[in-house]
Amino acid sequence: MSRIGKKPIPLPGGVKVQIGEQMEVSGPKGKLMVPIPAGITIEQVDSRLEVKRASDEHAALHGLTRALAANAVQGVSAGFTRELDIVGIGYRADVKGKIATFNLGYSHPIEVLLPDAVDMKIDKQTHLVLTCHDRQLLGQVAANIRALRKPDPYKNKGIRYTGESLRKKVGKTGAGGK
Repeated sequence: MSRIGKKPIPLPGGVKVQIGEQMEVSGPKGKLMVPIPAGITIEQVDSRLEVKRASDEHAALHGLTRALAANAVQGVSAGFTRELDIVGIGYRADVKGKIATFNLGYSHPIEVLLPDAVDMKIDKQTHLVLTCHDRQLLGQVAANIRALRKPDPYKNKGIRYTGESLRKKVGKTGAGGK
């Protein structure tokens, strides 16, 4: 039995839900759509949502649908944040409007156009804070930014998630020969 699927989703004040072919969640931060697969039903009871399935064949989709619905409710009410750190001498970032410019040791600066829903703040040119109401979009944008210069295991330079632990590798030693 799905333990995640059984948990009810509390609805905070200011969040409105419309259930049809797909669930539409709207709140102070924005509006999101959650697909409802066949065999899964979502019911609003008082100030909470309950996700139910028709049979055990839909067990995998039960927990998934509940998780997507819970993320949508949390996103439109509180939002999500993702933090990244830029490590390296001369590596820095700047944001003007929806265009983020990164200097990452290449011969040219890299410009990234941020989606309308994603906001970026930069502290001390090396700490990025991304905020958005859509968790999936936020994670994808953060992954795309990290991919511009992945953390190097030898020098530990690059863009990494805040709190991400890296395994530093030992470089070559000078003892060569036969």
